[in-house]
Amino acid sequence: MNVRRSAAVLAAVAVIGAAAPAAADSSPSPSRALPSALYGDGDPQYDGVWRQSLALLAQHTAGVEPPKAAVDWLTGQQCADGSFAPYRADTAKACDAKTAVDTNQTAAAVQALAALGGHDDVTDKAVGWLKSVQNEDGGWGYTAGGASDTNSTSVVIGALTAVGEKPADVTKDGKSPYDALLTLALPCDADGAGAFAFQPDKEGELVANADATAAGVLGSLGKGLVTGPGEGAKAKAGCEKADTPEQAAANGAAHLTDALAKDGHLTSALAGAEDQPDYGNTADAVVALAAQGATEPAGKSLAWLEENAADWAARSGPAAYAQLILAAHATGADPRDFGGTDLVEQLTATGPTPSEETTRATNDEEDEKKDESDSGFGVWWFVGVCLVAGIGIGFLISGRAKRRQP
Repeated sequence: MNVRRSAAVLAAVAVIGAAAPAAADSSPSPSRALPSALYGDGDPQYDGVWRQSLALLAQHTAGVEPPKAAVDWLTGQQCADGSFAPYRADTAKACDAKTAVDTNQTAAAVQALAALGGHDDVTDKAVGWLKSVQNEDGGWGYTAGGASDTNSTSVVIGALTAVGEKPADVTKDGKSPYDALLTLALPCDADGAGAFAFQPDKEGELVANADATAAGVLGSLGKGLVTGPGEGAKAKAGCEKADTPEQAAANGAAHLTDALAKDGHLTSALAGAEDQPDYGNTADAVVALAAQGATEPAGKSLAWLEENAADWAARSGPAAYAQLILAAHATGADPRDFGGTDLVEQLTATGPTPSEETTRATNDEEDEKKDESDSGFGVWWFVGVCLVAGIGIGFLISGRAKRRQP
């Protein structure tokens, strides 16, 4: 499943008393056929809505219209109260107290459906549910009533922004989600200065977490999963006392920049794998750095991903492809030529076949382009390209830059 959610899911598992880690086995049950409209062939029990949402978002940013069946599957997963669970095999059965809904799946679905447009009824209900489970400190936990964490609070901020809400105005007992994030930011005199913690540890101490830091930077900037290059927050460079969300974002970005400086990538936080690259969190870091306006470190890490992440994405599935596409989008790079890999094509191949209407529209468009070419348009386009190349600025139409880490 998506690495970015692993810490949050494990936290949720602890809350609900599950006996084994959420992602212990990603193979689907042999007795249960997966929906044809779902992206990926791994067990969707813990990440179905999340990976579907990321896939739809990534396709949308790349200019691809997702198949209607895929969008309908996502909207059909919503419970009557507006929340989403990771996966409901039987949507004819109403959600009840045993349905494991959570804030992360719900907020991701909101961001995807808001981007696609035309689903206000679904997103309005979902945002209403998110507001109803906001904690007194202004943040959100993975599950309703769970302690606030940086990742969950940040993804909900992204959902609020996606539907036109101002996160600062969404309060509980006078506290906004930005207030919650500030309490999870490490001070400049602490080990891991400027980073965000996922949650306080058992002793109430804040421990730097790269994944949470990437999420915290985006959340503090009021941005969601999809973001373009930013201009940089109006905050001091380096680590300064975080009295504002903008300064907390700047501090977090500085921490990520330092963490990425040596190799251009983050390393795994899993026991026994500390020397292994963390591709997913590196991609998330690229997005965060780009949003903050830290283009140089974002570009360096995106270049590393272009050279090294293709096999990881192929092994990991749609959410991984989506993370790389969103990283490319954030830095202005071309996801269709990502180190020689067409990420958009690879992602699309993990999902449902485009509808007959979509296929027909694509064929009609290709026929139209052919007609234009036959009429002489293609000749003049070729001449124009030759002229551009002749004056030495052909690079202007090449692919673009790169991005992020935890």
